[in-house]
Amino acid sequence: MSYGGHSGGGERRDRGERGDREGGAGGQRRPFFRRKKTCPFSGAGAPKIDYKDTKLLQRFISERGKIVPSRITAVSTKKQRLLANAIKRARFMALLPYVIE
Repeated sequence: MSYGGHSGGGERRDRGERGDREGGAGGQRRPFFRRKKTCPFSGAGAPKIDYKDTKLLQRFISERGKIVPSRITAVSTKKQRLLANAIKRARFMALLPYVIE
């Protein structure tokens, strides 16, 4: 069985081809500079992740009560796991709410 057929919706372009957005008569935009995020829990003087420290844990919980993902908070994978476990433990001990309404 061959799946090489066309699935509707317009012409398919290669990745390099962008149409009129790139180049042309308009002025060249400088690329947006994004600073490299660093983990707030690594390095000298970094706070320890502890389930009893609710003030620290609340910085990593959204206004709805969800754990904020590491791509937003820039927490490393290892520390994100520890942070999630600390938040879950604090919720279980009734130090933090499960849901904020």
